Amino acid sequence: MNKLGRSRRGLLAGAFALLAPLSIATHAMAAEPLNKFPDKPVILVVPYAAGGGTDIVGRNIAQRLSTLWGQSVVVENRSGANGVIGSSMVSKSPPDGHTLMLVVGSHAINPVLMKSMPYDTTTAFTPITRIADSPMVLVAAAKGPYPTLKDALTAARTQEMPLGFSEGHTRLTGEMIRQAGNLKTLGVPYKGGGPLMIDIMGGHVPMGVTSVLTAMPHVQSGNLRVLGVADDKRSAVFPDAMTFKEAGLGDVKSLSWYGLLGPAGMPDALVAKIRDDIKKVTQDPAVVKQMQEQGAEIVVDEPAAFKAFLVDETRKWAAVAERGGIKAE
Repeated sequence: MNKLGRSRRGLLAGAFALLAPLSIATHAMAAEPLNKFPDKPVILVVPYAAGGGTDIVGRNIAQRLSTLWGQSVVVENRSGANGVIGSSMVSKSPPDGHTLMLVVGSHAINPVLMKSMPYDTTTAFTPITRIADSPMVLVAAAKGPYPTLKDALTAARTQEMPLGFSEGHTRLTGEMIRQAGNLKTLGVPYKGGGPLMIDIMGGHVPMGVTSVLTAMPHVQSGNLRVLGVADDKRSAVFPDAMTFKEAGLGDVKSLSWYGLLGPAGMPDALVAKIRDDIKKVTQDPAVVKQMQEQGAEIVVDEPAAFKAFLVDETRKWAAVAERGGIKAE
């Protein structure tokens, strides 16, 4: 080898020798904050009213994360605009994991039904995990004229049938059922699941779409009957209720879910740690029991899977709305 070659090789070796400690130091700097996370209290934003199902789940998980992390995890209710107000606040927070958010299915539906939003749902957040889900259900009065789902579907194909809903998710689920079954249902809006359940039990509207959590106390009291389950499998809490798939409406699938997100730009390693810690705390028997009592099944999927799920949810409901002529307002 000539002198020039030896000189170049020497320069390269010297450069690598200088870069090696720098690389190690950079790796250590990247790992150190993760090892210390969280190094201050964590805020878990629940963008809905206090006392609801999401709030209860959030506080249960926050309590256990506080114990695991050795730092307070404080639940903040920032309700309004179907979750948009709290979500907007989180979207503007630092992506350091100290501000997180627990949302439900309406998070993926808001872009379909709202003309204007202060953030882009697909880019403003970091999906961490879908914690749990449960199916939407079709309910009717326990002593009403429709003892089974097939009875209700047969009637709704031959005559106009009012179908109650209380918000965007239940509205679009009802529309999905109408399309899949070629039904003559007419959507009837309510300002909450409670008033809808009261009107169904009172015979003012024959049936409605709601969550398992909303229906459960009325089913347990004997006043309501679950006719159909919007999932591929039957519900563990309503085992006698058939799925829409069993009734020949295989395209009807609508899940009420809980998901954890953070601001956009969170490091992958931090996201993975938080997801893994969520998996740990949701294995607590008390958390499992709480979810089961709400008719929910714990999922805790990977961040990439949750991200894909969110994209699919928005696309699915956008297609339902377009076919039904439902416009964003």
